[in-house]
Amino acid sequence: MSGAPNFAAIRTRAEKRKGGGEALEKLLPSAPDNAALARRTDAEILACMSQRIFCAGFVWSVIDKKWPGFLAAFENFEPRKLAFEPDEFWDRLSSDTRIVRHGAKIAAVRANAAFVARIADEHGGFGQFLSQWPRDDEIGLLDFLSRNGTRLGGMTGQYFLRNIGWDAFILSRDVIACLRDAGVEISEKATSRRDLAAAQAAFSAWARQTGLTYTQLSRICAMSVGENHDAETILQRMGGDE
Repeated sequence: MSGAPNFAAIRTRAEKRKGGGEALEKLLPSAPDNAALARRTDAEILACMSQRIFCAGFVWSVIDKKWPGFLAAFENFEPRKLAFEPDEFWDRLSSDTRIVRHGAKIAAVRANAAFVARIADEHGGFGQFLSQWPRDDEIGLLDFLSRNGTRLGGMTGQYFLRNIGWDAFILSRDVIACLRDAGVEISEKATSRRDLAAAQAAFSAWARQTGLTYTQLSRICAMSVGENHDAETILQRMGGDE
């Protein structure tokens, strides 16, 4: 693709679907706060990672309902504390009814505790590390998370970045449909390196065109196609889902 199509047509379509420009503005998330992201504790980072991992392929509402139990069972996700817990601690979690007992995902928490602690030691905090990553290189950050963390690839990594407060677009079904309709050459799944690079190029161009954040652009894309959800439903989804 020689350049991203103009975003104005996408925004106009979203405005028509949502009842006008003012109505659309009310449905857009606030711009991510990079300073607040830098202040995120390593425990908050690991908790968010873990929540997205346990939600993957599962009913999110079940995880949300059980989350206080997760916090208690995983010692509030303090990475340095978890990194020193013996095998017996992790073995007990496989039968702990406070959490969803999924062995591979429990093991991922252990591995990611070490990952978070290591990156935090190198950068003065994992939140600091995230806040310093260029916002026009989400694909590079996702690749880093996938290669260095555990079970953080694909949509899990995207939802983690969105939920923790990094300025991320999410390649949901509706967002992919919007990109394809705009002429961006990506597949229906948008999982290949070529697809991801094309999506990144489009969103980066639109960010320069509009001055909007990647999060806001992603949300407008999602609202411009697919099922036309009402405002209440969209506001309920502001936590990350497109």
